[in-house]
Amino acid sequence: MIDVERVRAIDVHTHVEVALDGHDPMPPELREAADRYFRGNVDRPNAEDVAAYYREREMACVVFTVDFETRSGRPPVANEEVARVAAANPDVMIPFASVDPGRPDAAERAQRLIDEHAVRGFKFHPNIQAFFPNDRSAYPIYEVIAAAGLPALFHTGHSGIGSGVPGGGGLRLKYSNPIYVDDVAADFPNMPIVLAHPSFPWQDEALSIAMHKPEVFIDLSGWSPKYFPPQLIQYTNTLLKHQILFGSDYPMITPDRWLRDFEQLDIDDEVRTLVLKENAARLLNLRNDS
Repeated sequence: MIDVERVRAIDVHTHVEVALDGHDPMPPELREAADRYFRGNVDRPNAEDVAAYYREREMACVVFTVDFETRSGRPPVANEEVARVAAANPDVMIPFASVDPGRPDAAERAQRLIDEHAVRGFKFHPNIQAFFPNDRSAYPIYEVIAAAGLPALFHTGHSGIGSGVPGGGGLRLKYSNPIYVDDVAADFPNMPIVLAHPSFPWQDEALSIAMHKPEVFIDLSGWSPKYFPPQLIQYTNTLLKHQILFGSDYPMITPDRWLRDFEQLDIDDEVRTLVLKENAARLLNLRNDS
């Protein structure tokens, strides 16, 4: 299990990019666009690579893939594979699952992953899964997640995936406005929700939702902290200090770079500890595991 006292930080947002057999679920044109957006050839770790990377840094991580097969036609890295590797590396890995809400058996898949593979939460990416989070067709999967007392993490704001491709590769940014997650938070008040990333260009909406609904968290992944808008830093230091989470978006941004840039922000020492691991430990019930 995760030893919260021992780890330096808990990164709540990391990706398994390829399967152990090398399968890459991302269409090549979107992969190339993401590489350009993040200014270089981004590593493509499998689940075992992620475990080794975070153990070397004495950090823990929430890890997941993204399932958008109904849109892409490409099978994702299997949730079962991610969960299996996490079970073999419980000192550093917390497995989340991703189930495309467009699948007719999405709720059944989610229940099976909870019951048989002990996943600890679920990741949704409305841009590439092409759905509004408050679409009632997605509610059966939320019901499963809420009944298990697990968190749901939603990509919000701009997406590096599709950036610079004509038409954005067909991806629509409207799906990632966090205001649509507000309905989910209202309808599932006992389900912890994470709004992933600074939600450009809807940062104020995300802050308002988290201020209004105490079960809503914001993770700071996907951006270097040096680009955080002033209001995000202000509320991290004050009203939302118990609801802000460290996330890197590894491998798109490394935790090394993120933490280096975070050190330069005017953040209270007490708040740094909350952001880097204590808030995540509470969200994920890590102290109750020990």
